[in-house]
Amino acid sequence: MIQLKPDCLIFQTSDGDQIPCSAEWITLELMGDGAAWVDPQIVHNASAAVLHYFKHELSRDFVSVGEFAIALEKVLRGFGLSVYADNDPDDAPTWKQCVLESNLQELACTAGKGFELLFFPHLREEVKNKMGQSPHVLRFHGLRGCVKQLAGSERWNRRCQNLNDQIVDYLRSCWQTERTSHSCALVVL
Repeated sequence: MIQLKPDCLIFQTSDGDQIPCSAEWITLELMGDGAAWVDPQIVHNASAAVLHYFKHELSRDFVSVGEFAIALEKVLRGFGLSVYADNDPDDAPTWKQCVLESNLQELACTAGKGFELLFFPHLREEVKNKMGQSPHVLRFHGLRGCVKQLAGSERWNRRCQNLNDQIVDYLRSCWQTERTSHSCALVVL
């Protein structure tokens, strides 16, 4: 038998195939597009922790993709991320459909410069519409650009920071109001 590299495990797929693969690579594959939103060091540390668990704690070289996904979920939650492993990790397209995104900077453009009074009702409506689609993750990105647009500022200042905090607090409030029927994670970047 060929000796595995220290950072590799043999993954057994649902088809019964056994594939030697780096733990970090499989972590990136399981996280999909979500890996781009997470610090690369956290991804590296999470994969190393799961690898250590299976290789050293359980003395295993063979792991199913499902077992790895569940262990990875626990590690990433330990790092403070809200992630959920599907029961069937090969069902990735269904999972990706449950992540809905909105661009805060585009919402700010519709409100115009300095019109926070128009922006916040648009934001509430956006949260309500997205939550009506029952996502697993609701991701808002472009916060910094949105704040600078609304504040009419080229540089980050105290007013920008205050507006930033107001938007995040408002998003949390809208999200908590709308999420009563099902569980959903909120991500603001």
